[in-house]
Amino acid sequence: MSKIPRRERLIVALDVPSAAEARALVEKLGPAATFYKLGLELFVAGGYFELVDWLVKRGNKVFADLKMYDIPETVGRAVANLRGRGLTFATVHGNQSMMRAAVEQKGELKILAVTVLTSLDRGDLDDLGFSVDVERLVLSRARRAMEAGCDGVISSGLEAQRLKSEFHDRLLVVTPGIRPVDNKPSDDQKRTVDVAQAFANGADYIVVGRAIRNAADPRAAAEAIQATIAAIFPA
Repeated sequence: MSKIPRRERLIVALDVPSAAEARALVEKLGPAATFYKLGLELFVAGGYFELVDWLVKRGNKVFADLKMYDIPETVGRAVANLRGRGLTFATVHGNQSMMRAAVEQKGELKILAVTVLTSLDRGDLDDLGFSVDVERLVLSRARRAMEAGCDGVISSGLEAQRLKSEFHDRLLVVTPGIRPVDNKPSDDQKRTVDVAQAFANGADYIVVGRAIRNAADPRAAAEAIQATIAAIFPA
């Protein structure tokens, strides 16, 4: 895979209630961020694709994190509708036939398969009826994603090392659940790592939302992360 520009390794999650608030945060961050994730909250708020177009026109990269899950034909058609918009990544959260359908229609998009959400732990998997531990499930889903032709996976930094050990550069690893400090009890993310640990374990990109969005100075928070990244990946 081609070398990733350092400042693109930070993907800022625009997990806010409206497109107007997303634009305001982007403008506040300025050059501190170049890559943005737009998820389900914004998708149902209205103005999603207008926001995508605005970001692309500004020269930003955009990740459509819609975790598509439906019958394969519907997933394929949905992915086809994302082509030509300047998007970089899109996510699928389903079985191999759904992933394959997405890959067949991806065009210039890169398809990322969700392995196990970072808000889930062993107890949650029991509740969902999975009898394997988290790491084994992540690896199993990653193997299926690669077989289906996906470009990468969404995975906690806790499993990134095993993924890179097995797949090397054949799969991108995009890691959410990044926290600068230990989680507070109210935090719904359970399987988290900090910035340095995520990259040390092999992540190619990190996705950061609350640690930037809720900071007293979001631009300074993003630049601090960029400084950490620059120290890990010297030019």
